[in-house]
Amino acid sequence: MADGTRSPSASPTAAEDAALQEALAAAHVAIWGYGVVGAALPPESRDLVVACELAYLDLRDELLALLSGRQVEPVDDEPGYTLPFPVLSAVDAAALAVTLEEGSSAAWTWVLDQATERSTRELGVAALGAAELRAVGWRVRAGRTPPTTAFPGLPEA
Repeated sequence: MADGTRSPSASPTAAEDAALQEALAAAHVAIWGYGVVGAALPPESRDLVVACELAYLDLRDELLALLSGRQVEPVDDEPGYTLPFPVLSAVDAAALAVTLEEGSSAAWTWVLDQATERSTRELGVAALGAAELRAVGWRVRAGRTPPTTAFPGLPEA
């Protein structure tokens, strides 16, 4: 309201919930995208893909429970997503994995910006840190330097 008071129907976590929805959408994209990554890698390299996909499945389930517990209808996954570039080699697959992790990092940075609850901030820090750790390994596989990002989730200047 204009006088600075909160509308009775406004949730104190509405902005936080919207950011969590974006993080959930990013998890849906990552789960789908890791299927593409795995398909482009030789079988001996797929254990890493499975570990990444399982991390996002766990994160998705945690977000679904969190949002449902807040009486927020979680965003659904899409039947498919548009790839940002063709994935024709193992290097392309690693580059796609970097893109997935950077998308997740951006979503979790937004969650941290909007978080009002301590538990959400703790979840955000853990998810952002995990995404950056996975991204480092994929950047190395994609031949990108430097392999680390000083401020994961923030746009490069």
